[in-house]
Amino acid sequence: MKKLNGFTLIEILVVATIISLLAAAASVAYSQLSKQSRDARRKTDLEQVRAALEMYRSNNDDYPVNLSSLTAPTVYVQSVPTDPKSDTYSYYFNRISTSDYTLAAYLETGGANCVAGQCGGNCNYCAGPYGQK
Repeated sequence: MKKLNGFTLIEILVVATIISLLAAAASVAYSQLSKQSRDARRKTDLEQVRAALEMYRSNNDDYPVNLSSLTAPTVYVQSVPTDPKSDTYSYYFNRISTSDYTLAAYLETGGANCVAGQCGGNCNYCAGPYGQK
């Protein structure tokens, strides 16, 4: 009997299909991890701003009207952080009273809806003086 030294078309198609499925699964996993990473950054940024707001309030007995007050004339934060995917999303600040505010962001992986005034209902993560709202 003569032995063939090649692969059949079926074997090549099976291997190509398996490789394609593995590549698709890796792509989806990478995309999901990227979203989770950006969401973690958003939460960290809001906590950084929240800490600066609390320092501002301890010095002035009031919260600022806007976030630009945190950088000048006294520096509570070097710069107000921006969203990691700023072309699509942004952070929102709403001063409710002298003792309350809402910081908000849109998380790509979801969350509970929250009201921050300027969000237009698109925010799903909010923080205030006492942590997450």
